[in-house]
Amino acid sequence: MPPVDEGPGYSDGPAYSPSAGYAQGAGFGDSADYAHGETTARQRTAGGYTATEISEEELAGLQVDASGLPLGPRRVLPLEDEPTPLVSRYLFPTERYRGEWKRHWIHLSTPLLVIIVATFVLGYLSGFLFRQEAAGMTTAAILVWVAIFGWVAWKVGDWYFDRFILTNKRVMVVSGIITRRVAMMPLLRVTDMKYEQSPLGRALNYGTFVLESAGQEQALREIKHLPNPNELYLRVVEEMYEPQAVEARLGKDSDEARADDGA
Repeated sequence: MPPVDEGPGYSDGPAYSPSAGYAQGAGFGDSADYAHGETTARQRTAGGYTATEISEEELAGLQVDASGLPLGPRRVLPLEDEPTPLVSRYLFPTERYRGEWKRHWIHLSTPLLVIIVATFVLGYLSGFLFRQEAAGMTTAAILVWVAIFGWVAWKVGDWYFDRFILTNKRVMVVSGIITRRVAMMPLLRVTDMKYEQSPLGRALNYGTFVLESAGQEQALREIKHLPNPNELYLRVVEEMYEPQAVEARLGKDSDEARADDGA
């Protein structure tokens, strides 16, 4: 049996030299990928993580030109700077206004059709009664037309004061002339949202929004005759799922406006 050599198997030599492997200059050292001075996709701060920055390319599809037409492939309605006095009273100070819209003019189709038909029918009837020298009946026909005209004027006024409002926290519908009605739904509670367009709605560019919420009772569920439903749908969905993109676009537009004023 050959003797066991006490050779260099486990010698005290340089097998695990301090300068190799996990030295401070390699691998996980201070100057490598996990160095203290490097900035990663999320930059650590004292309070947690800052929001991911949005690049110029990502903002390109969200911008509009001076005429309000979209520059990128996405079609987003231009934003209004300030709410009207009719709407501002229903917004709280920390809420960010995104826009307000009146219903499509098709909402007035029934009252307008009624006043047109009533004008022709009662006009012909009053002329016929006048020729028959039936003064009382003629006056009654005229009073009926005046009452119908007043009803139509009321409907037009109600349409004018009816607004669909979008903020960064909720959607609202404000309606009514004498008795004001304010219905709203927080964006965080919206579980499903869709819009519907009939063939006439596609031709005239209006639609109906349907909002679903986790709650059983909803103050705001179906909103009929909204204009530009596709653009408005994108606007609401963007506010729900990409609020940072909205804030970034608003901030960029504000900076550009200040630069133009300064120039």
